[in-house]
Amino acid sequence: MANLSSEFLGIKSPNPFWLASAPPTDKAYNVNRAFEAGWGGAVWKTLGEDPPIVNVSGPRYGVSYGNDRRVSGFNNIELITDRPLGVNLAEMRQVKRDWSDRALVASVMLPMEEASWARYVPMIEDTGVDAFELNLGCPHGMSERGMGAAVGQVPEYIQRATEGCKKYACIPVIVKLTPNVADILPPARAARAGGADAVSLINTVNSIMRVDYDTLSMYPATDGMGSHGGYCGPGVKPIALHMIAEIARSRDTADLPISGIGGITDWRDAVDHLALGAANVQVCTAVMVYGFKIIDDLRDGLNNFLDEKGMSAVSELVGKAVPSVTDWQYLNLNHIEKASINQDLCISCGRCHLVCEDVSHQAITCEVNGERCFEVIDEACVGCNLCVSICPVEGCMTMKQLSSGTDPRTGQAIVNEKADWTTHPNNPMRGK
Repeated sequence: MANLSSEFLGIKSPNPFWLASAPPTDKAYNVNRAFEAGWGGAVWKTLGEDPPIVNVSGPRYGVSYGNDRRVSGFNNIELITDRPLGVNLAEMRQVKRDWSDRALVASVMLPMEEASWARYVPMIEDTGVDAFELNLGCPHGMSERGMGAAVGQVPEYIQRATEGCKKYACIPVIVKLTPNVADILPPARAARAGGADAVSLINTVNSIMRVDYDTLSMYPATDGMGSHGGYCGPGVKPIALHMIAEIARSRDTADLPISGIGGITDWRDAVDHLALGAANVQVCTAVMVYGFKIIDDLRDGLNNFLDEKGMSAVSELVGKAVPSVTDWQYLNLNHIEKASINQDLCISCGRCHLVCEDVSHQAITCEVNGERCFEVIDEACVGCNLCVSICPVEGCMTMKQLSSGTDPRTGQAIVNEKADWTTHPNNPMRGK
């Protein structure tokens, strides 16, 4: 079987699956249970100054559901730890002593003042933790106090915060980035310029989930009033993957190690993160829905996948898909694909015809020789993949590549050649 052991910034853990800084890592009881279940590491719920902050007492989570009531995302308005710093530090020391083979990282959020870094960084490091993670991403509560996303959205502040922590830290410093920016590269570059040893992303997305349909006030609410919170879970994974890939493929940040966060529920999600540039992954929402035992499926699934691919270690998967990510203008416009229907699998539900007829290119028939039958009209099909995406029968509709002949749309000969973008001056990976 493949070796799942992981090394991130010199920090060794038995597998690449860490718990993200969140309610599941709020105290030693939780983290001990997680490590007993088999998790490779944990990022302790974010520490702040004493006296601790006060969280709301009431609904902290809003949830979005799929039609089968599966959780597709959480919104939370919970802040950083509300437990005394001394209690947290004592528990962190105990956990690291008892679980020396697991990664333990201290998430911290401190004011932008050197006195705070000078006082708290050595104090926290003395617990024996393996690294710091600077929480520069929380979009609610702490940002109103000049911390969290208020820092993470300004590259100059990111650099200053990173430099402040690095000045007093003897262990690696990871900078956790917010997705609430137009472009993730300036924050990543700022973290790198400040001396960050790695970045982790993404933190939660600024959001409001819904209203209460009886009172027509927002939900969740505290004494009738609500506030924006942070969105996480399966719904944010595409955002996370985009931002991870941008950092991994950009010339001036490609050598910056990445801890991937966002929507990891099963082993396939982990493969997505790792293949697009993350060296390990952090999980939160999935354990809040299913508990710590999902680590069994994560480990077994990733192990089986690596075996199938002939890979002996997780490191062989990291970044494997990055060379395939490019900008739209470099895509090969000579490449032609069309939809195809396997008639043996077709259940004649008609969904493909309906969506193509209503919102696409009227390229699927609903009748052949007077009989109900669905077939693709190659001359009209533009290869958009909509019908394949919504077909309820797996494998019934697929895309087929036309490697020669004439394009039915234009009458022009098909020439399948990759666009020569590898040497284009605007290609961020040029020369790699």
